[in-house]
Amino acid sequence: MLLQGSYEGASFFDLLRHDFPHFLPFQHLQQLATSEAHQLLQSIPVATTILALRFAEGVVVAGDRQATEGFEIASRRIEKVHNADAYSVIAIAGAAGPCLEMVKLFQVEMEHYQKIEGEELALDGKANKLAQMVKQNLPAAFQGLVVIPIFAGYDLTTNTGRIFKYDLTGGRYEEQEFYATGSGGKEARSTLKKFFKKGLSREAAIHLALEALVDAADLDVATAGPDISRGIYPQVKIVAHDGIRDMEADALRQASEALLATLKG
Repeated sequence: MLLQGSYEGASFFDLLRHDFPHFLPFQHLQQLATSEAHQLLQSIPVATTILALRFAEGVVVAGDRQATEGFEIASRRIEKVHNADAYSVIAIAGAAGPCLEMVKLFQVEMEHYQKIEGEELALDGKANKLAQMVKQNLPAAFQGLVVIPIFAGYDLTTNTGRIFKYDLTGGRYEEQEFYATGSGGKEARSTLKKFFKKGLSREAAIHLALEALVDAADLDVATAGPDISRGIYPQVKIVAHDGIRDMEADALRQASEALLATLKG
């Protein structure tokens, strides 16, 4: 059945919000009673630490692979860093279900805009669209279903990597050097603040991202560091002028083993 409404713009998110709000993710959660919401929260996996930092050629975005469910490990291999489009990445922390739904909606928003307008939305426009989605989730956040993303990308107009952070109300703020959030965000930021330098090489930025996640895992029980025995390593994406590149498993293993050996020494 073809759905018809009055909205005629290029934003898929605004189309849903204007004409079909009942299709927006997790709208039903706003109707839950407090007791029902509390019971639901006990069974929802939570994605933990994510971070981003600039380097000479762009941005490195990383996250650990663990999701918790109360005091239990819900997943050891969750992916918290996702491609938004060819030149931008969204990393997620918070209630895993709403986080992943927001990622999917944001990806569709980017594709829809490009199909309608015939060009990509500017990086600032992408960051603003994500802010609208975070704001839309505010009623669910009051129930405890918090979604806190980091958005990062390569700005083709200025030839620089850029990082955006958000608050629960949809407030959007640009960070000039680095940012980390999630349960281990404070510890990760401490490491980034201590060792970050402008103009880092790609290799140095990746090493610092991994070190920040390892330090976060050392103090935050919800964050996992590299698991050598299981072959589970943090997720790392590099965004630069040539697009997005995922750091390969072998390279992550070698970098993680070298870092852990250095820390033990």
